[in-house]
Amino acid sequence: MKVYEAIVRGLEDVGVEAAFGGAGENAAGLMLALKHSARIRPIITRNEQAASFMACGYAMYTDRLGFCFATAGPGAFNLFSGLAVAMSDSYPVLAVSGYASRKWQGWGSLNETSGVNRTPDSQAMFAATTKKSFLLTDAADTCDVLEEAVNTAFEGRPGPVHIHIPEDLTERGVEVTGVRPVRLRVAPVRPDPERVEEIASVLAGAIAERKRIVVLAGFGAVRSGAGTEIRRLAERFQIPLLTTLDGKGVVSEGHPLSVGVFADSGHASAWKAFREADVVLCIGNSLNQHATFNYREGLFDGKLLIHVNISETEFRKAYRPDYALLSDARLAVQALIPALEKRVGDVPPAEVHGRDYEARHIVHPTEKIHPGELAQAIGRLLPERGVVLADAGAHLAWLGYYVDLEEGQNFRKAGSFGPMAGHVNGAIGLKVAQPERTVVVGCGDGCYLMSGFELMTAVEHDIPVIWVIFDDRQFKLIKLYQLATYAETALVEFRNPDFAAYARACGADGYRVETLEAFEDAFRAALASGRPTVIDACITRWAVPHYSPSPEGVIAGLVETIEDRLRDE
Repeated sequence: MKVYEAIVRGLEDVGVEAAFGGAGENAAGLMLALKHSARIRPIITRNEQAASFMACGYAMYTDRLGFCFATAGPGAFNLFSGLAVAMSDSYPVLAVSGYASRKWQGWGSLNETSGVNRTPDSQAMFAATTKKSFLLTDAADTCDVLEEAVNTAFEGRPGPVHIHIPEDLTERGVEVTGVRPVRLRVAPVRPDPERVEEIASVLAGAIAERKRIVVLAGFGAVRSGAGTEIRRLAERFQIPLLTTLDGKGVVSEGHPLSVGVFADSGHASAWKAFREADVVLCIGNSLNQHATFNYREGLFDGKLLIHVNISETEFRKAYRPDYALLSDARLAVQALIPALEKRVGDVPPAEVHGRDYEARHIVHPTEKIHPGELAQAIGRLLPERGVVLADAGAHLAWLGYYVDLEEGQNFRKAGSFGPMAGHVNGAIGLKVAQPERTVVVGCGDGCYLMSGFELMTAVEHDIPVIWVIFDDRQFKLIKLYQLATYAETALVEFRNPDFAAYARACGADGYRVETLEAFEDAFRAALASGRPTVIDACITRWAVPHYSPSPEGVIAGLVETIEDRLRDE
């Protein structure tokens, strides 16, 4: 068995069912091995960067490994953005890339990245963007290296790994000896029972003293499937639930104890509940920038912070917890509930202030579609278990604020690394992994222009993603930042093609809409068609996303910003 054949066999062993990659001479053997696989669906992308994003999408809501590949040199380097996303957003992803023949090392051969004699050092670069990068040096080690890589991807906080395959190991006559099944043997991260009892005692004491407790759930809770447990915890002990943007949908946002998104573009009801809380129980939440108002100093002053996370490094970042519980989110909550049951009797109903943003009238500054109403319509029409992916941009804030999710539906923003077009392409991988789910991408026109050509990949492979383009012909967030920081703007406006005509030229469905009614008709048609669809929604330029740099509220945030500006001057 050849090296790439052994790798494909090992991927089959661990349940991989799709491979996303770019064509190239150093990947030719892998492409042939994938052709002959009965289990893995190969998808060649127009650009390897898209392949890495698709691998992230494939792993996003599954317990399966996302897999991407590329040829040596520039093809391999195109994978970096997706691997950085997998690193920051906790996706188990394996990238395999070619590597120039070692017998010519240092001679500057085609695609050489040995780091010798003014060649790029791909080993250093992949090591910097993954949990671990490997250089296969002996064909006999193929199964061992692949097994270590796959297990590393899933261990603890999931993330990306990478394997270099030198071209000389793919030459005629080089075979893998000792081919064996590749085993995935990652033990779940279980909570320490003594720590669970200690935290349960603290929470029980807070409940007995009528202190105000809130749960703040993040993507780790969603990824671990902790929704049922968190809902039970909230209902039994009458604890209001806040989420980060990526935690939306872990429990239905219409639940009586759900009070909205806690973030700089979140809901006033969530900010109020957080401000008034005495105890904050963070579950699967990294307490990153948007969820902490730019790492606001004193955010947890006067509060007891209990932090549940699968990664110990999260306890040593901007906010040090009073009590830390290292654990998978679902297993942690499963353990906390009975520990609390032993200590807590009946709990009176919590006083929860409901959200009013759904009922709030949106003012129209122009006749074009308001992005808030566009987001509301997407949420209203989203089918059961549907997924909304928001790419980087102002539309993310509109979608996070106005899309109201039911339990089983999901929302994912561009993560901490935050590349534009990450979800424009990642949606294809998500749809391949979970074809029964509706996948909708909310993206800015700037995002779509960066990588919308992968629409042809979706058409070629019959992958029915729905792309909704928030079309205002400008980089809105950059424009707002320039105005706030410099009181002027530059280089943020651009021209767009006819996105709908482009979609139809590719063989997809395309709609250009200028009213909310026309959008809803197009969206319903897209849901019914089962075809890749692009909806170009012409939105007003004059709407500004709901945002505050302070958890005290929008007005307090504006005052604070003005005061800071005056102090600087």
